[in-house]
Amino acid sequence: MGKLSILREFWDFLKVRKKWWLAPIVIMLLLLGLLMFFTQSSAVAPFIYTLF
Repeated sequence: MGKLSILREFWDFLKVRKKWWLAPIVIMLLLLGLLMFFTQSSAVAPFIYTLF
């Protein structure tokens, strides 16, 4: 429940403060983090790391 409340609070912050430009930045950071997490132990990892 703690993680959902953080997302809810962030969504409320975006609505109240009109900081919509933060949403794409946070989404891209989360996607890059997930990509790094899921590829660190797979056979695809050497190919992903050469892209960065």
